[in-house]
Amino acid sequence: MTTLLHLDASARPGRSGTTVHGSHSRRLSHHFVSAWKATRPQDEVVYRDIGAAPPSVVTGEWIESGYTPAHLREPWMHKVLAESDALIAEIRQADVLVIGVPMYNFSMPAPLKSWIDNVVRIGATFDYDRSLENPYVPLLAERHRRTVLLTSCGSSGYGPGGVQAHLDLLTPGIASPLALLGLTEVHSVAIEHAEDHGDLLDQSIAAALARVDALVGQLQAA
Repeated sequence: MTTLLHLDASARPGRSGTTVHGSHSRRLSHHFVSAWKATRPQDEVVYRDIGAAPPSVVTGEWIESGYTPAHLREPWMHKVLAESDALIAEIRQADVLVIGVPMYNFSMPAPLKSWIDNVVRIGATFDYDRSLENPYVPLLAERHRRTVLLTSCGSSGYGPGGVQAHLDLLTPGIASPLALLGLTEVHSVAIEHAEDHGDLLDQSIAAALARVDALVGQLQAA
């Protein structure tokens, strides 16, 4: 059985095509999970709506707790790290991470950044060994996990080689910290032209949904 960890990070509560002002990224992530379950109904989906319920931001107490060896932590430190522990446990359980996330000001929404800050934790998901040429040691590379980024943006041309590719801080901002943990395989599908509306948006949505269907088949075959 395969386990999917499904995250939505959009501030918009509904899905485009279903709800007025609904989220395009939620539409893509819902479509991915629905298509996956249509052919593999036995697989498990763990869902977390971080757009509606953002993880706590990292504080000084969090940092102090995280850098204290586990056997030396005081009770309050374990309490501070409890949410981080739960989020990390969900990643450990997962085989595929499905992340629906819109581009906000060329980067990610704050709730997803808080999620990343909670799961990138020294001694828990990565270690640091200064004797190595690359001192960062992933701790979640014990088995292969795949990441699927399902994004939306107001304009277009943010993909590799695009005229606005240099402005895409969203994709590398997610892929790089996940690679630090050992999650190096990333697939991306985007809906573009959200601010253009009309035919350009409609065509982009149709193309993105088709790519999602193809990606589901590709990953299931693998």
